[in-house]
Amino acid sequence: MKTIPSLKTIAAGIAIAGLSTANFANATELRFATGAPQNTLGTKAMDAFIEAVEERSGGDISVKGYAQSLLSFMETPTGLRDGIADLGHVLTPYFPSDFPNTIMLTELTMALELADVSPQDAVFAYTGAVSEYVINHCPDCLQEHHDRNQIFLGLASSSPYGLFCNGAITSKEDIEGKRIRIGGPQWSRWVTAMGGSPVSIPVNETYEGLSQGVVDCTAHNLSDYLNFKFIEIASDVTMGVPGGTFGGVGTSMNADVWKALSEEDRTTVLYGAATTAAEIAKLYLEDHEEALRRIDEQPELTLHEPDEEFRQMTRDFIEQDLKTVASSYAERYDVQEAEARMAEFKEMLDEWVGKVEGIETREELRDLYWEEVFSKVDVSSYGI
Repeated sequence: MKTIPSLKTIAAGIAIAGLSTANFANATELRFATGAPQNTLGTKAMDAFIEAVEERSGGDISVKGYAQSLLSFMETPTGLRDGIADLGHVLTPYFPSDFPNTIMLTELTMALELADVSPQDAVFAYTGAVSEYVINHCPDCLQEHHDRNQIFLGLASSSPYGLFCNGAITSKEDIEGKRIRIGGPQWSRWVTAMGGSPVSIPVNETYEGLSQGVVDCTAHNLSDYLNFKFIEIASDVTMGVPGGTFGGVGTSMNADVWKALSEEDRTTVLYGAATTAAEIAKLYLEDHEEALRRIDEQPELTLHEPDEEFRQMTRDFIEQDLKTVASSYAERYDVQEAEARMAEFKEMLDEWVGKVEGIETREELRDLYWEEVFSKVDVSSYGI
C-alpha cells in the first residue's frame, strides 16, 4: 500500500530543497501557522492578517492559514526556521534561552499594575511600545530572531491575568501550597513569593492538567478562560492578582521567504503585522468583557477579588521584582546593558499610554500601530 506523505513532510522537503511556495509562478503564496485552536483568538488574529494582506496586495499575495495543525506553539520557532511554515505565532516566553532580550521586556507588564492605567490602555500601549522598541531600539532582540532564521513582525499583549481555580483564592493563605500553572518567569516568581508552587506546562495541556488535578489553578487572562475552555473546569476566578499581561504573543516570518519578497510585498506584510497586532489586543479585551458577563450569568461560577493584604503583598512583590529583573537577565543570559534597556523601554511604554488614549476601535488601533511603527520600517534593509 502506497504511503501518502504528511503535510509536514512535504513542507519540510520543499524547505530542504531551498524552495518556498513564495517562489512559484507569479503570485506569492504564504503559509501561516498558529498553535491556537479553530475559532479562537489566535485563529481570528491570523485571519485578520490574511484578509489585510490579500486585500492590500490586490490578490498578488495569498495566505493559507493552518490552525493547530501544521505547527503547535512549541514547534513554531523551529518550524519557521526550517521553512515548514512561512509565518507563525511565536510565544517568546516559552523559549527563554532563545529570546532573552525580547522576553526581558515582557516582564515589565506587571509594572502597569502599579500605575493608574485601565486594562484597555495597558494592553493597547504595551503592544505598541514593545513592537516599536524591538524594531528600532533593540538590535540584540532582532538578532536573536535572525539567528533562528526569523523576521520579527511585532508582539501583542493579552488582557490582565487572574487565577482560575476550583475553590476560592482570595488571600495569601489560600494560595500557600497550591500548584499554579504559569506562562512566564515573572508569574513564577510571584507564585513562589506567595507560597505556592509554580508549574510550567504548555497552554494546550493546561485543560487536562486542571481536570486531572496536576495543577490546582492556572494564571491566565479571561480570554483564555473562554478560548481554552477553562470555564468548563475552573469554577472560581480571582482577578486583581497576579496582574500583568502576557506580552509575548509574537508574529514572525521565515527570513528566507522575507528576503525573497519585493519591497512592496514586504510593506504589505508589515501592514498585515499592524493589523494582526491590533486584532489580538482588541479581541483580548472583547473576550475579557464577555467572560465577565458569562461568569455573572452562570451560578456555578464565582468571581472573587483578593483581600487588601493580598493585593498589597502583590504590589510590594512587583516593586521589588522590577529591581531584580535586569540583573537576572544579565547574569543568566548575558543580556547587555539590561538595566539601561529596561529604563528606556519603560519610558517608551509611558509615552504609549498617552498615545492610545481615546483609541476605541480596532481600525483606529491598527492605524495607530501602522503610522507609529510598521510604516516607518525601512523594507530595503530590515532583515536583509
